Amino acid sequence: MSLTFTEEENPDTDTMKAIEDGLVGYNMPFAGYHNRKPLWLVGRDEQAVIQAGLKAVSYYQWLFIDWLWIAEPLRKQNYGSQLLTQAEGIARERGCVGVYLDTFTFQAPDFYPRHGYSE
Repeated sequence: MSLTFTEEENPDTDTMKAIEDGLVGYNMPFAGYHNRKPLWLVGRDEQAVIQAGLKAVSYYQWLFIDWLWIAEPLRKQNYGSQLLTQAEGIARERGCVGVYLDTFTFQAPDFYPRHGYSE
């Protein structure tokens, strides 16, 4: 058997499911049921305009944070800390034992260490 790899910007649902099912099937004997559950926290102002948000997913007893964003005029007003704290609380309720987050070094370099995160 040989494989040909192609880049697909928008794979269809069946393609994504085949890859996910393959990985989950492999992981099951080692890690058990993954209980994948998305987490979105959205911050809206008085006019319902989105000003902040967090995107994460929990599975295998971990919370994986992909995005945490606060609109420029609202930064340094504790909203990021509130978002992170709320996400951590939800993670604990879901039985998570840890948090993994992905960020660039230029994105709030002092914020995450202040909250106990390290590289």
